Amino acid sequence: MSSNGTFPATLLGLYVIFFAILAFNPIDRPTWFAENATVWIIVGTLVVLWVRGVRFSNLAYALGAVLIFMHTLGGHYTFAKVPFDWFTNFFGFERNHYDRIAHFTVGFYAFAVAEWLLVKRLVTNRFLLFTYPLFAIAFVAMGYEVIEWLYATSADPLAGAAYLGSQGDIWDAQRDMAMDTLGALLAIVLFFVIRKPKKNLAQ
Repeated sequence: MSSNGTFPATLLGLYVIFFAILAFNPIDRPTWFAENATVWIIVGTLVVLWVRGVRFSNLAYALGAVLIFMHTLGGHYTFAKVPFDWFTNFFGFERNHYDRIAHFTVGFYAFAVAEWLLVKRLVTNRFLLFTYPLFAIAFVAMGYEVIEWLYATSADPLAGAAYLGSQGDIWDAQRDMAMDTLGALLAIVLFFVIRKPKKNLAQ
C-alpha cells in the first residue's frame, strides 16, 4: 500500500518548481506569505513523516497534492482573484469559488488518515474507520477557520480580507468547513471502494 518514494519525490520536485515560479510578483506579498505558510506546514509534515517511516500510497499523496498546488496558486493571486472565470461563468455563480474548491480538497487528506488507521490497526471496525477521518478533517477545518479569524483581526484590514477571501459572504467560514467535510466524505467513500476493508478489522 505504501509508496516506494519515486512518486512523492516527483510531486515534491514539481511543487518546488511551481512554488518558485509563483513566488515572483504575487498580488499581495503579506497574503502570499500567510497562505504559503499553510502549505509549508503541510509539506514539511509529510516530509518529516516520511523520514520517520510513515508512508502512504501514491494515491494518497496524489490526493494530498491537489490542495498543495491549489493553495500555492491561491497564495500568488489571493483566492478571490485567481483566474477562475470559466468555472464561475459555467455555473452562473456571482463570486469566485476557487477558495471553495480548494477547501473541498482539504478533505482529500481523509484518505491518508484512513490508510494510517487501517495499517496501524488503530480502529477495530469499519464504522470508526469511516467516521474518524471525517471528524479529524472537520476538526482541522474548524481550527483553520479560527486561525484565519485571528489573523484577519490582527492584520491590516485589507490584508485580512485578502487572506480570508470571503468576498462579502458572512457565512464564509461555515461554508468553507462544510466543503472540507464534504471533500473528506468523498475521500473516505473512495477509500472504502478501493481498499475494501474487512468488516472486522481486528482479523
